[in-house]
Amino acid sequence: MTAEIRFFWARLNANYWFYPALFAILATFLAIVMLYLDRAGFAAFLSEREIIVPVRPTGATNTLTVMASALIGVASTVFSITLVAVTYASGNYGPRLLTNFLEDKGNQISLATFIGSFVYAIIVLRAVRSEDETTMLDGTQTALPGFAPQLSLLVAYVLMALCVAVLVFFLHHVPSSIRINMVLKRIGARLVDLVRETYPIEDEFHDAVEPVAGQVLTAWDTGYVQMIDFEDLVEIADDCGCTFSLCVRTGDFIHRDLPLMEIKGCAPETVEERVRECFNLGSLRTPEQDPEFLIDELVEIGLRALSPGINDPFTAITALHWLGAATSEIARRDLRKRICEDDAEDCPVIPRFDGFAHFLDRGFASMRSAVAASGNATMVMLDVIANAAAPVKDEDRRGKLLEQGRLLVEQAREALVGPDLDRVEKRYRVFEERFEN
Repeated sequence: MTAEIRFFWARLNANYWFYPALFAILATFLAIVMLYLDRAGFAAFLSEREIIVPVRPTGATNTLTVMASALIGVASTVFSITLVAVTYASGNYGPRLLTNFLEDKGNQISLATFIGSFVYAIIVLRAVRSEDETTMLDGTQTALPGFAPQLSLLVAYVLMALCVAVLVFFLHHVPSSIRINMVLKRIGARLVDLVRETYPIEDEFHDAVEPVAGQVLTAWDTGYVQMIDFEDLVEIADDCGCTFSLCVRTGDFIHRDLPLMEIKGCAPETVEERVRECFNLGSLRTPEQDPEFLIDELVEIGLRALSPGINDPFTAITALHWLGAATSEIARRDLRKRICEDDAEDCPVIPRFDGFAHFLDRGFASMRSAVAASGNATMVMLDVIANAAAPVKDEDRRGKLLEQGRLLVEQAREALVGPDLDRVEKRYRVFEERFEN
């Protein structure tokens, strides 16, 4: 599969409309099947059950009409509440979080359940026939027997009960989902999972493979690199007997004539058309293949929280905790991406070099100046860095984490005075002792 197809599928089921559309289609098929069973006489056993009272056509019409009207009204309310939550989140936490809220499966499934049940009720309603309806047969007006789909009505009652349960869930889920702690938890947990998936080998401390110089293949279009099909790139490189050293990573912004990759072993024009199909470009960054995107989200929330206009250091502290957990995962892993099944050193496709220092600069270093202006946040960040280093056995990476703490305190000395600075200095001495032990 090309990068375009894989990215299309990844983004398709993340769209807010995907599950409502899917449930509407499934509800259409369910209604058709239930009506067929009713017309074929499979609902006759229901009349033998004393607990079930057969529904007359008038009652069926009224029930389905009320059900359809209520469901479309509730669906509109669900959509409106979701938009309010998205607007609130984007205004307070940053526009990058719009993707997270629109991808929220709880919101998508809730709306989809109401839309699917509404479609089911409308289709079944069309099949109900009252006792006084007539039709023209051979020029004569003939009365038709009434038809109330008993089995279809029973399924409609089940769907209505399901919708009530989903509504209760949704009313709990929305306020819970916009709490900042839950927002940070979702981002942080997703980042940790993506790090483990991208770098699966633990307790090996190799940095990314160094690039190999070659002829430059330039970009052909403008946009963010949203997905790279590494498997197809490996196949192309093996077919041509050459080595690709990528100059971009997923999430980078490129435009025409910027270096895309360096090719050693063959002319760029011989593989240019096939290679370009392996890169999907778009107007927005997405979390797929891009742990830096999730790191940036944590950093953005932390910086906004520490800004003078908001001044919420405790939100920044929570962001630091999750950033520390992700940094610790990165610090204890082999940072050579496993694109090939064989050894990473022999793989003909070399991703852009992302060493451990790159992730530290993207995370802790990006927040340093704002954190240093808050005594509480500075002390927490020192603890977070020390905790991130605790399980790491590689001295070089521990040294890089120690350097982040030193730089933080150096900047805090410029921003803090008096008792706040004294507290930070005491915590820094404890911080250094933890690295010595």
